[in-house]
Amino acid sequence: MAAPRQADVEKLLVEHDIRATRQRVRVLDELAREPNDATAHELFARLRAHGERIGLATIYRTLALLSERGVIDALAHHGGELCYRLCGESHHHHLTCSECHRVVELADCSLEPWVAQISASHGFEPTGHVVEVTGICAGCRAA
Repeated sequence: MAAPRQADVEKLLVEHDIRATRQRVRVLDELAREPNDATAHELFARLRAHGERIGLATIYRTLALLSERGVIDALAHHGGELCYRLCGESHHHHLTCSECHRVVELADCSLEPWVAQISASHGFEPTGHVVEVTGICAGCRAA
């Protein structure tokens, strides 16, 4: 993934009605450089290594806001800690490797009829769905 330009990161924040503070821009910029996903602690270490003076609590708050507003996805495949990823804007699902954190976005989704049927049978009105399939990628299995 090519490194984003700061203007692109700022524009993405503004498009999601988020004030583009220096810290939010730096967190999102660092996450955008990650081809798979990263935890808050990993982002904290990377930003500190680049000389950024930013607190871990600020990173957690920023990631929570970005996830809540739909800018990034939060993935739960890493035991006890969320991983974050800047994904495409269209509806998609994820294949995630629990060993190396490789993430594959799956654009094809044929779950809508099943979700509608199973929801109706339980008296639910579906408003959306999220699928994250965890496993071990071919590269990790071969190692």
